[in-house]
Amino acid sequence: MKNAFIRAMHYRHACKLFDTEKEIRKSEMQAILEFGRLSPSSFGMEPWRFVVIKDPELKGKLQPLCWNQPQITTCSDLVLIKSIVAPLAPGSDYSRKMLGRRDLPQEKIEAYHRIYDDFAAHKLATEGLFCWSSRQCYIAAANMMTGAAMMGIDSCPIEGFEKEKIEALLQIDPAHEELALIVAFGYRVKEAPEKIRLPLEEIVEYR
Repeated sequence: MKNAFIRAMHYRHACKLFDTEKEIRKSEMQAILEFGRLSPSSFGMEPWRFVVIKDPELKGKLQPLCWNQPQITTCSDLVLIKSIVAPLAPGSDYSRKMLGRRDLPQEKIEAYHRIYDDFAAHKLATEGLFCWSSRQCYIAAANMMTGAAMMGIDSCPIEGFEKEKIEALLQIDPAHEELALIVAFGYRVKEAPEKIRLPLEEIVEYR
């Protein structure tokens, strides 16, 4: 299992151009989405929402809003990862529902409510709920891309886009949810370049 994971990490790269003749099978795309769904999130809030775009016309409309990057229109499946915002507010029905799923005595659940409310209030007053929740979306995206690589499917995470214009195009209400990032999935046309990374000795310290 360790070797399979390492091979997937070496296989994965930010694919800039996909083979337009190759489509991801529905069952494989469902598995990729499941990798995202099963990802960990802070307080178990699962803030991510996935929009899968296969329609070539819609991809064409999105491309100029994504710096005209070719992966937008050449990929098989374009996944827009949104993060909910308003439902994460302190005292929200959503947070109560999510925390209430725990198999715990009521007094412990209520204690979790107080802890979460204090935490969410602090985030709201400092960096904002979207800034916090979007980081959870990146965890899901990473799992989706690595899982896809284990199946021989390529991907590319995309942050170069005009957020507000895409939200307007897709009628996303930013008061309720916001676009966090985009991930393109498909099959590479060219072999990946050599993977270059800093050695562990330069990035790890032990104390």
